[in-house]
Amino acid sequence: MTTLIAVAAGVVALLTLFLWWKARYTREVRRDAVRRSLAVVTGKVSEQLVPYWPQFPFAPRDARFLGAPVDFIVFDGLSEGAVRRVVFVEVKTGEARVTSRERGIRDAVDRGAVEWMELRV
Repeated sequence: MTTLIAVAAGVVALLTLFLWWKARYTREVRRDAVRRSLAVVTGKVSEQLVPYWPQFPFAPRDARFLGAPVDFIVFDGLSEGAVRRVVFVEVKTGEARVTSRERGIRDAVDRGAVEWMELRV
């Protein structure tokens, strides 16, 4: 009988320890998810406001927001009536890095693999 009580006490202790660990772990995971979500939302909002920042090297009226796969296409000079160049702009915040898709687009532009197409429907 004493052995049964000891086993039951051990099971209760382990269950209590597990529930304490689970609650703490769940709280930490949720905190981390909120931090990450806030970083993503901040990045998305910042991306759309970039043309109005003083360090943006183009006229805000020349920038068109895409969001994906690149953030902006800038028609440099459009607001003045003469487009000098077309620039693909990718905005990064914090520790964000260029993705493989973005790298592929950058490489295509660098190779000159960019074309104009007129499609009449």
